[in-house]
Amino acid sequence: MSARGRSYRYVGPVEPKAAVRPGSGGSRISSAAEFGDWIAGRSAAELAEPFTFVVGVDGALRLAPRRSEHVACAGGAMVLSAGEISFEREADRWAVSEVSNQSTGYCPDIGSWTEVARALDCVGLGRPSGFTHEVVFRRCPGCQEHNIVREDDFVCVFCGSDLPEMWNVDPTA
Repeated sequence: MSARGRSYRYVGPVEPKAAVRPGSGGSRISSAAEFGDWIAGRSAAELAEPFTFVVGVDGALRLAPRRSEHVACAGGAMVLSAGEISFEREADRWAVSEVSNQSTGYCPDIGSWTEVARALDCVGLGRPSGFTHEVVFRRCPGCQEHNIVREDDFVCVFCGSDLPEMWNVDPTA
């Protein structure tokens, strides 16, 4: 674990990571001014959909269009969290309307919220008190497949084995 929190390496399919090119990461947003410049460049159609986000190991928020791979948004690097995020205008400022840890490439634990909150606070964005949609990821100890746990049913959808209660997606973590 880093001094900031657990970091996550990419655990998804090889092809998306192989396609990442140096300098091709998402837009780095570490201040209100940077967010203001970035959001001003978004169209109404873009704002109607969630964006892909990661929080880099430097603690900065990175944003990319929704259909971007998280590993591309992160420039292939490790992250402190990853998911999808939507924004809305509240009175005189921007705020997060929805945010999840839905990233099947990084499979971050729900505890990564603290890093997301810290990054959003640094940018001065209003935010919820936690993920508005939490995704629980586990790796099956039997078949090694990654699972999304639904309705607290900790059973592998691939082989029927019991899944652990604790996050275990990255065997090197």
